[in-house]
Amino acid sequence: MNMFRTTVFAGLLVCTGAALPVAAMAECHDEVVYRQRHSDHDRRVVGTVAGAVIGGVIGHQFGGGSGKTLATAGGAVAGGAIGNHVAREHDHDRVRTVERVCTPDH
Repeated sequence: MNMFRTTVFAGLLVCTGAALPVAAMAECHDEVVYRQRHSDHDRRVVGTVAGAVIGGVIGHQFGGGSGKTLATAGGAVAGGAIGNHVAREHDHDRVRTVERVCTPDH
């Protein structure tokens, strides 16, 4: 009997419209959004270290004695700076996403 009363009551509410809340309909569409990717610190560190190693190896090919040491150190510093710069330039790639945008209809 209790199930019968619940069903009848719900049916009456639906028929009178009382069970249907007045909800604002939303108009939605997909929108392509381009965002700048945030700086990736790890990529910059790897770029700096890789550049320093490559620059040190190249610098080591020049000079002799203490000049070889200075050339190696100079190559490492220059390579690290170049590697950091290259990694930083690639950090600002744009990322394309599709977002669902809804505006309420009043």
